[in-house]
Amino acid sequence: MQFPESWLREFCDPQLSSEALAETLTMGGFEVEERRPVAPPFSKVVVGEIKEAVQHPNADRLRVCQVDAGQGALLSIVCGAPNARVGIKVPLALVGAELPPGEDGKPFLIKLGKLRGVESQGMLCSARELKLSEDHGGLLELEADAPVGADIREVLKLDDALLTLKLTPNLAHGLSVYGIARELAALTGAPLRKPAIAPVTTAFADKLPVKVEAPDLCGRFSGRIVRGVDTKVATPAWMVDRLARCGQRSVTPLVDISNYVMFEYGQPSHIFDLDKIHGGLTVRWGKAGEQLKLLNGNTVTVDDKVGVIADEREVESLAGIMGGDATAVSDDTRNIYIEAAFWWPESIQGRSRRFNFSTDAGHRYERGVDPSRTVEIIERITRLVVEICGGQAGAMDDQTLRLPEAKPVTLRVARAARVIGMPLTQAECADALHRLSLPVEQGDGTLIVTPPPHRFDLLIEEDLIEEVARLVGYQNLPTTPPLAPITARVRPEAERGRYAVRHRLADLGYQETINFSFVEAHWEQDLAGNADPIKLLNPIASQMSVMRSSLLGSLLQVLKFNLDRRATQVRVFELGRVFLRDASVATTDSTVKGIHQPMRVAGLAWGDAAEGRWEGKAERVDFFDIKGDVEALLAPRVPAFEPVEHPALHPGRAARVLLDGRAIGVVGELHPRWRQKWDFAQAPILFELELDAVTARPLPLAQPVPKLQPVERDLALVVAESVTHDALMGAIRAASDASLLRDLALFDIYRPTVGRDGTVAAGGLAAGEKSMAVRLGFNSDSALTDEQVEAAVRKIIDQLGARIGARLRV
Repeated sequence: MQFPESWLREFCDPQLSSEALAETLTMGGFEVEERRPVAPPFSKVVVGEIKEAVQHPNADRLRVCQVDAGQGALLSIVCGAPNARVGIKVPLALVGAELPPGEDGKPFLIKLGKLRGVESQGMLCSARELKLSEDHGGLLELEADAPVGADIREVLKLDDALLTLKLTPNLAHGLSVYGIARELAALTGAPLRKPAIAPVTTAFADKLPVKVEAPDLCGRFSGRIVRGVDTKVATPAWMVDRLARCGQRSVTPLVDISNYVMFEYGQPSHIFDLDKIHGGLTVRWGKAGEQLKLLNGNTVTVDDKVGVIADEREVESLAGIMGGDATAVSDDTRNIYIEAAFWWPESIQGRSRRFNFSTDAGHRYERGVDPSRTVEIIERITRLVVEICGGQAGAMDDQTLRLPEAKPVTLRVARAARVIGMPLTQAECADALHRLSLPVEQGDGTLIVTPPPHRFDLLIEEDLIEEVARLVGYQNLPTTPPLAPITARVRPEAERGRYAVRHRLADLGYQETINFSFVEAHWEQDLAGNADPIKLLNPIASQMSVMRSSLLGSLLQVLKFNLDRRATQVRVFELGRVFLRDASVATTDSTVKGIHQPMRVAGLAWGDAAEGRWEGKAERVDFFDIKGDVEALLAPRVPAFEPVEHPALHPGRAARVLLDGRAIGVVGELHPRWRQKWDFAQAPILFELELDAVTARPLPLAQPVPKLQPVERDLALVVAESVTHDALMGAIRAASDASLLRDLALFDIYRPTVGRDGTVAAGGLAAGEKSMAVRLGFNSDSALTDEQVEAAVRKIIDQLGARIGARLRV
C-alpha cells in the first residue's frame, strides 16, 4: 500500500524524522518497503500568473507572456505551451533556477536568453519538466488561490515522501492511512486525531428497496440515495494529487471520492447510477450461467459460489469486488445510490482470482473490513459528494443481519515472557494492549482481550503475544545466547559421509539432481507398486499430490526433461528421502507417527556407455555397466545379486542387491511398458539403494601378502543352459577348501551352433547345453604340490557333477 507521509501525519504526527518514522513502522510489523520523495530536487521555481499573452512576432507557435512573479515588475517569458493564456497560475522557473536532470542526466539551468529575437526572462513549466508526472500536454495549471511568488514546493507540498508498505495478510487493519496512523500512535505514544464524521442533513426520506437473501455473504448492508448531483464538475486538485500519490489515477468525481475514502479509512464502497437500477436491489449468491459486464470491460459468468448484487432484471455487481458497467455513473448521472457493506471474508476470498484480476476492494474485503463503520463511511462519502458535486441526501438505510462474534482471548503473562524471551510484568503487557485501544480485563496473571471489530487477526494467545512483543519493540528484546551444550557430531570411522557418496557418484560420471518429495499418484502405483501412498492434504499442484516411496519416478522425469531438449547422454543421481507407511513408527522430534522416512540413493543412465571414439561406434549403456557402478559405489564391500521381480524393472533384466545376505536395493532396466509410456527411444538403466548401507564402510584390516605365487587351473565345464553364473560360482566355492582356493573367475562362455535341421555342430555339447570356462587360483602358506592341487580340482569336479550336473568338456 502506498500513501504520502503528509497524509499520515494529519492523523498522527510524532516528533520523528521521516527516516525514523519509517523505521518505527517497520519495527512495529508494518514493513516500509520503500520511501522516496514526491518530487526530485529543484530550486527557484515559483507561482507565476500570466497577465498578458500575445503572438510571437517571429514564430507562429510561440507566445510572449507577461508574467507576475511577485517581484513588482512583470517578467517577459517566451512560451510554446498551447494552454498559455491570461489569468492562469503556473510554475515559473526564474533565471538561475535549476530544474531536474533531463535525458542526459545533467541538471537543467535556466538562463537569460532570446528566442527568435525576443528576450525570455525565465521558463513556464509543465508537470513533466518538473518530474511531477509524465503529462507534457501543456503548462501545469495551479489552483486559483495559489499565492503569486510563493515557492512551488511549498504550494504543492513537494517536500513530502511516499511510503510503500508491505503488509502481511493478517494486517487488514493497516490497509488505510487512518489504520496506519492508529498503529503509529500506539507505537510512539503520539496523539491520534480522530476526525468527527457528522451526519449530513437529509432532505427526503426515500430509500431504495434492498433485500439481503444471503446473511452468510453479507452481514451488514448500508446505503443512501443522493439526488441532483453534478458529475461534470472537476475533482478538486487536492484530491487528485492525494490519489495520485496513492498510485490511483483520477477518473470522475464520484469514483474519486469513493476511492479517496477507501484509502482514508479502509472501507470500500460503490456508487450506483440510481436511474439505471430497475426496481430494488437483492444481495444473494449468483446463479449458474448468469453473466455480468464489469467496469473493466470484462464479461464474467458467475455461479452459486460467487456473491452478487442484482436488481429485478439482471446482476449489477460482483459483491465486494467490482461493480457492473450497466449501473456505472457517467457525465449524465443525476441521482446516485451509495453502498457500503460488510462482506464475510470467506465469501470474497479467491473470487477475484477465478476471474484473473484483482481489485483494491476485494483485497481488503477478503482480509476483513471493520463492520461497525459502514454508516460513518457513507456519511463521509455523502458530505464529500455534496461539497464537490452538490445534491441532496436521503435517509440512511442500514440493515444488520449477522456480524462477527468477538471471542475473548486470554493472555498468560508468564507464557508471554517465556515466548518473547524477556521478563515482562502484567502491567507492561496491559499497557501495550491499552496503547492499541484493546479492551482488557485483568485477572491473576492473565489478561483477557475482546478483539474490536477492526481486528480480525486476534484469535489465539500467540496473536496477543505478538502484539505485546512489537509494542515493547523487537529492537529492545535482549540478545540471549543459547544455553544448550553444543558438541560436534563426530562421524564414526566405519561410516562415510553423504558428500563422499555424492563425490563417488560424480567420479563415476553421474550428475546430481534435486527433486520434490511429492509426486504424481500414478508413479507410486506404476513404479513402486504402492496402492496406498501418503496423500497431501493441500498439494501445491494436482500432479504433486502424494509423497514418494521411491526415487525412480523423479529420475525418469529428469530424463524425460533432458531428452525433450535433445540430450544424447544422461547420467543422473539423487540422494533423497522417501516416505513409507509403518505403524511401528512413533512421533518424536524427528519422526511422524506411522510414517518411515529413510534416505535412499538412486541413479539412472541412458545413452552411450562412453563418448564415441574414432575406432568404432560407441556401445549403449547396459545392465552390466550400471551393475559395475553399484559395485564401485559399495566397494570395498562386495555385493551379491539375485533375480527379482520389480514393478518398475524389466523381468529378467533386474536384480536385487544384497549385502551380507540383506537386500539393500535393486538395479535393472526399465520395464518395456513404462519405457513405451514415457516414450523413451531406448530403456534407461536404474538403481536404488538404501543410503545407510552405502555409507557403511568396514574398517581395513592388515593382511599378510602371500609369499608364494598362486597355482592356476582352467576348467571348461559343460552345464545346462539354465545354470547361472552365480549358481556355478557358489557350487565351486562350496566344493573347495577355503584355505586353498583364493581366486575364482569366469573367463569364457561357449554355446554350440544349432543348424536348421536341429543338429549341433561339433564341440562335445548337446542342444540346451553351454560351456563355462573358469580359472581357479590356489594359494597356501607353504608350497603346493601337483598332487595337492589335482586332488582339490578332482574334488571340485566330482561335487559339481552332483550339485549342478556339470562335467568336464572334452
